[in-house]
Amino acid sequence: MHTFEMILAVIVVLVAITMLILRFYPPLGARASKEKRQRFEQSAQYDKQKRKFVNPIPTSMSMNAKEGIDLLKLYIKGNPRARPRRPLRLAPLRLHAADTTSSEPKVTWFGHSAALLELDGVTLLLDPMLGRAPSPVPFIGGKRYSESMSGVIDSLPAIDAIIMSHDHYDHLDYGSIQRLKGKVGHFIVPLGVGSHFERWGIERDRIHEFDWWSEYTFRGLSLACTPARHFSGRSLNDRNATLWCSWVIKGQDASVFFSGDSGYGPHFAEIGEKYGPFDLTLMECGQYNERWAAIHMMPEQTVQAHLDVRGRVLLPIHWAGFTLALHDWTDPVERAVRSAKERGVQLCTPRIGQTVRINAGAYPIAPWWKE
Repeated sequence: MHTFEMILAVIVVLVAITMLILRFYPPLGARASKEKRQRFEQSAQYDKQKRKFVNPIPTSMSMNAKEGIDLLKLYIKGNPRARPRRPLRLAPLRLHAADTTSSEPKVTWFGHSAALLELDGVTLLLDPMLGRAPSPVPFIGGKRYSESMSGVIDSLPAIDAIIMSHDHYDHLDYGSIQRLKGKVGHFIVPLGVGSHFERWGIERDRIHEFDWWSEYTFRGLSLACTPARHFSGRSLNDRNATLWCSWVIKGQDASVFFSGDSGYGPHFAEIGEKYGPFDLTLMECGQYNERWAAIHMMPEQTVQAHLDVRGRVLLPIHWAGFTLALHDWTDPVERAVRSAKERGVQLCTPRIGQTVRINAGAYPIAPWWKE
């Protein structure tokens, strides 16, 4: 066989393997059906010509060749302070699995953006990425900072619903969903994300998909799917095939805003005007860089966004989980602390796994990350 024929044969085999992986490897999720994509066309966020969801204001993530090369050099060089020197210890878990009568509002943060919210006797799990690494192949990718989350999953009480902000791997994890789905009643997600869950064996009638500004009553709670400035995708050819969002969650005892992932923008003030004030905001703060500030806020913008939505207490999320950017791992919270102090914002900085009472007289603020 000639050299050219050998190269061609190798290319054909590699293409075939890639196609098989894209089609049959479950963690990659699934594209929405043609029927569902036709329904997307009713969304103001969906571009019919491009056949994808778009942000209403320009949100560029592109870099020129020089910027791309410079960024690659920085990643290759690395940052010795980009992750903790040793695994982060979890606080003793008190998830109230047996306390089914208490309606006291509580939140338990598990690092990055995963959190358990207990409100009016309803238990919600937000963006439950509890796996080892934010990657379609769990043994590849930046390892989680904290100890194994296996015990957390086992300790969780029955979950009334999982609420998702978008489908990126650091928020939606196939392995976590497989372990959780037996104890979860419903899945509340933005448009298109439900197709991933359907592929993963979850019945369609347990999945509820929403567009921005859609409102939904779930077991007495008032939910609203609200805007975010971000993007989506899990595979090679599905960029922005699903919607991304933030969430308003209001009960009788407390009101909570969950930002998901978002760059700063006017949508925060719009949300605050329509749904504020909020007793607690879970606001993105981490994995940022000036090069992609359109899709991830700087910590000072996190504090401003909290003020925009008219929040009372700010709990920074999207940090202390994984290294997805170049900054020191403690930089997000330290900058947020400084900015909050300057702006007169009340901050809450619980340890990973620590349960916090919403509307309590005092909130945890100890700088545990310095230990």
